[in-house]
Amino acid sequence: MTNKLRSIGLMFAGALMATVAWQAFDAATAASNADTYKQLNLFGDVFDRVRSDYVEVPEEEKLIESAINGMLTSLDPHSSYMTPKRFQEMQVQTRGEFGGLGIEVTMENGIVKVVAPIDDTPAARAGIMTNDLITKLDGEQVQGLTLNEAVDKMRGKINTPITLTIVREGKEPFDVKIIRDVIRVRSVKSNTENEDIGYIRISSFTEQTQEGLEAAIADIKKKTGNKLKGYVLDLRNNPGGLLDQAISVSDTFLDRGEVVSTRGRNADETQRFNAQAGDLADGKPIVILINGGSASASEIVAGALQDHKRATVIGTRSFGKGSVQTIIPLGSQGALRLTTARYYTPAGRSIQAKGIDADIVIEQELPPELQGKDTSTQGEASLRGHLNNEAGGEEGGGSSAYVPEDKTKDLQLKAALDLLHGVKVVSNVKPKEEKPAAAGANSSSDTSAN
Repeated sequence: MTNKLRSIGLMFAGALMATVAWQAFDAATAASNADTYKQLNLFGDVFDRVRSDYVEVPEEEKLIESAINGMLTSLDPHSSYMTPKRFQEMQVQTRGEFGGLGIEVTMENGIVKVVAPIDDTPAARAGIMTNDLITKLDGEQVQGLTLNEAVDKMRGKINTPITLTIVREGKEPFDVKIIRDVIRVRSVKSNTENEDIGYIRISSFTEQTQEGLEAAIADIKKKTGNKLKGYVLDLRNNPGGLLDQAISVSDTFLDRGEVVSTRGRNADETQRFNAQAGDLADGKPIVILINGGSASASEIVAGALQDHKRATVIGTRSFGKGSVQTIIPLGSQGALRLTTARYYTPAGRSIQAKGIDADIVIEQELPPELQGKDTSTQGEASLRGHLNNEAGGEEGGGSSAYVPEDKTKDLQLKAALDLLHGVKVVSNVKPKEEKPAAAGANSSSDTSAN
C-alpha cells in the first residue's frame, strides 16, 4: 500500500511539474505575442501618422506594399511580395506559354530591336527579321516606353491583331499587321556536333522543359544513329525555374538513386526526390557545361549527375543559389514568395552560397573589347542578407558568365566535345596554392520574348 501511494505521489508530482512547465511555456508564448502585437501597433501608429502628416498625400497601397517587401527582403534576397500583375507575369514565365507574336526583343537607343523571330510563330510567318527595329505599336511611338512596357503591349489575347511599324536597313518604314497566337517559349534547343555528339541547351526550367528535352534526345538519336558518342548538356547562364522540371531532367539521365533533397526549419519537413528506372540517354557519356550564371534548378541537375558520376562537369563554379522558394497565393492580392528550405545534392552537399564546382575548370578567352573588364557574376555569397551554408566553411565566389556567340571560340564547348571524343582534357586555370595547415591541425581536401 505504501509503494502504491508513493507511485501515485510521484505521478501527481510529475503531472504537476508538467503543468507548471506548460504554464511557463504558455506564459512565455503569451509574452512573445504581446511584444509582437505591440510592434504591430507601432506600425499602425507610424502608418496613420504618414497618412495624415506627410507633405504630400501618399499612395496607401504603395506604402503597404513597400512595408511588406521591407519585411521580406530583411529575411533573404529571394523572399518577396508579388503584386497581382507580377504574380501573373511569373506564372506566364514558368508556363512558357502565352498569347503574343513570337519574337525575342531587346531595347537599343530607346527603340525595340528584334533579336530573333521564334520559329513557326505569327512574327516569323509575317516576315519579321533579326535586327528589325520596331518604332510604333498600333501607331503609338515606342520611344519613351521601357522594354517591359513594350513587351506588355505586344502580348495579349489570342486572335487579336496588332500593327507593328518596322524600320529595316535599306527600306522605307512599313507596317505589318500580325494576329496574336499561343506562343510557346522553347527552353530546350538542340543540334548535333561533328555528326556524333548531341548538343542540348536548356535556357530555363519551365513547364515545357521535360517535353522539349525528350523531343531533343529523340531527334539526336534519329540523326546520329549508331554513331552517337554522347551528349553535351549546356546549362550555362540558366537562372533556374521549376523544381519539378529540374528533378525530371535529372531523372532522364539517371536509372536510380536520389536526385535532390530539401530541408526546411523542422526535421519533419525534409523531402527526398528519387529517380525512376530508365535512362533515356542509354548510358551514353554526358558532359554538363556550367558557369557563374548557372543557378538554382540548373545547379540541382549538375549536382545530381555529378554526385552519381553520371556526368563530367566542365566550366566554372556555378552561382550558388541553394534555397527553395515557395509561392503562396494571396487571393486577389498577389502572392508571397517565401524561402522555406535549402537544396542538398545526393551526397548531402548544400549548394547554398557555395555552388557546384566544375570537375574540369575551363575559363573562356575574352575578346579584345572585354579584356580588362569584369565578366563574372558575383554569386549568391555576394548578395546582402543571403542565407549561410549550414555546413560552414568558405563560401564560393562568383565566376565568369561569358559565353562567346561564335562556337569556334567557345573553349568550354570545345573541351566537352574533345572529352566525348576520348581526348584528355585538363583545366586551363592554374590551381591556387593551398595554405599549409597549422601545427597539429588535420588537413582536408564547390532577353525578353513576347
